[in-house]
Amino acid sequence: MADVINPRVRLSADIGGTFTDIVAELPNGVRVTSKVLTTPTAPEQAVLEGASRLLERNALSLKDVGVFVHGTTLATNAILERRGARTALITTKGFRDVLEIGTEGRFDQYDLQLERRAPLIPRSLRLTVKERIDANGHEILALDRESLAEQISVIKSEGVASVAICFIHAYRNPAHELETRQLLLDALPNLHVSISSEVCPEIREYERVSTTVANAYVQPQMADYLHRMQKRLESESFNGVLYLVTSNGGLTSLETARRFPVRLVESGPAGGAIYAADVARRAGENKVAAFDMGGTTAKICLIDQYEPDTDRIYEVDRAARFQKGSGLPLRIPVIDLFEIGAGGGSIAHINVLKSIQVGPTSAGSEPGPACYGRGGEDPTVTDADTVLGLIDPDAFAGGTVQLDVKAAERALEKVAVPLGFSPEMAAFGVHEMVCENMSNAARVHAIEKGKSIADHTLIAFGGAAPLHVARIAEKVGIRRILVPPNAGVGSAIGFLRAPISYEVVRSRHSLLGTLETLEVSEMLTRMEEEASALVRQGAPHEVLIVRRHAYMRYVGQGHEVAILLPDSNLCELDVHQLSQAFEASYTRLFGRTIPGAEVEILTWSVLVATEPHHAEVIVLPPSTGRSPLPKGHREHFDGVTGKRVSIPVYARRELQCEQQILGPALIAEDQTTTFVSSSFDVSVDRCGNLVMDRKTKVEVIT
Repeated sequence: MADVINPRVRLSADIGGTFTDIVAELPNGVRVTSKVLTTPTAPEQAVLEGASRLLERNALSLKDVGVFVHGTTLATNAILERRGARTALITTKGFRDVLEIGTEGRFDQYDLQLERRAPLIPRSLRLTVKERIDANGHEILALDRESLAEQISVIKSEGVASVAICFIHAYRNPAHELETRQLLLDALPNLHVSISSEVCPEIREYERVSTTVANAYVQPQMADYLHRMQKRLESESFNGVLYLVTSNGGLTSLETARRFPVRLVESGPAGGAIYAADVARRAGENKVAAFDMGGTTAKICLIDQYEPDTDRIYEVDRAARFQKGSGLPLRIPVIDLFEIGAGGGSIAHINVLKSIQVGPTSAGSEPGPACYGRGGEDPTVTDADTVLGLIDPDAFAGGTVQLDVKAAERALEKVAVPLGFSPEMAAFGVHEMVCENMSNAARVHAIEKGKSIADHTLIAFGGAAPLHVARIAEKVGIRRILVPPNAGVGSAIGFLRAPISYEVVRSRHSLLGTLETLEVSEMLTRMEEEASALVRQGAPHEVLIVRRHAYMRYVGQGHEVAILLPDSNLCELDVHQLSQAFEASYTRLFGRTIPGAEVEILTWSVLVATEPHHAEVIVLPPSTGRSPLPKGHREHFDGVTGKRVSIPVYARRELQCEQQILGPALIAEDQTTTFVSSSFDVSVDRCGNLVMDRKTKVEVIT
């Protein structure tokens, strides 16, 4: 990896399901952006062609780029669409059905027809080997090489491309997994192999197996994609550093991404959370909800004190949209997001109850919404917004996509005709339903976190979010909204703020009262060395931040509380302080402690990271005093009155600090448009954010 200390250009790309967003920060400090349609069969094509065009417009090329950061939904989509490699699982004899048994819990105990998502690996390819390690890491039964040789023959005959190895208690002693991997690669050198002691060395067998299987399932496809990307960059004379964004909002090297592609799941949304946290920090808003709506999905993330909520587990491909336990669990460090299939490309239809339903199916970029004129015939959210007059058909995506209003109206007849509506009223219904879906998601996510969504300021970004954010705020009771500059490509900007980081996690059960501080300190030191080595690949000279946590609980409980550890080696005094910190954190969460109950530590983690790249706070000069003038007016269909009304359209680049605009209004920029409903007034703050404040007296229909 090239050692670039003072890069000339910092480039980022966010590959979404519909659009690929590209941002370049030039040597003079100017930020330029672009939005192009994603090329699903070869995502690197849209990235590199879009980046090259953006740089050429500024008399630059890829050889002038020092740092290139990108995130991708490729791993996520491979799982959702079941397009991963033919994968086998090798596990301890007697445990082949862990993927189907799961935790034996039911995500909906009253649904008699409940169906779970099918495992990524069919039972015929879940293979077993005789071996056994106990919970303390001691070998009980040696690895049976004869039974392994039989399974290798099955792998050969079945054309398997990738293998997940998950033995019982391998998190304490990986010897059998390491031996099995070596024997597999000796027999099949081109095989992709993932072992649980590297991918997810944690207790809880189902989650460990599920995570390792997902890593193996997407690894060949991700490795191929990253290889193509690397070769294309080399052919364009790129000699900078390439980073991938991980699900916890950090950056990682190309080699680490190849080994652990499961950590790239939700990389794009993680960038959005980083972006929103940075916007909140500069605006002085310490309690915000990030709302990211693109072409395919919408995401909600709560951010308190400028730090996004994080979690240790993420569910992908949920069978029931709002129900925990209905998806495939991935035990990875992740920014805690709530995601639903609600974006500009989400398809609307009439369900069996004769109601409008929007998503989760998306038209994507091929063929895309009907108004794109690329062969799409199904009505989408973007078609609805176009018919409502919220989008300028001549300036969509910076003018790169010419929208066909008539095609959008024809598509919406699929919704209008069964209900006896006009195309405009059908469009209003689609817009209203997608806003209700997102409002419900925001409520559910906040309630699950024990918080009230109405107490937060909403930060809207992504190409479609500013169009819908006012209505969502009305529905959930939020009174203040920020739409930052370049909101249409927010996640890509967030990538450039992310630190280079890596987190190592190990399960080692210990009772707090009898904690072996020397052994634990030695383990934490090894974990720090492992994480630092990976971070140093991309940051050989930067100062590193180290954060160590212990995941603690009362004995017998099912879940843990993360407690920050001291920087130095543990001693007896630290044990007492850990006990106090645990009780204080437990009280904050649950309002009480359990006197006399013993405390245990299940898992330990070490995060090593560089300093994040915070954007400079740029204070805009105050307004000259004159009121802003609209650049024109647009006919907007108001579904409440059933009439079209003329509302003013303002160019965002012409607005000055402290100027105020009364809603309703539209504020247009290259990558998105902000709709200010009649419930809000809007002004520009010192950081260039559009600030929408609820009017003191307004009647809102929810």
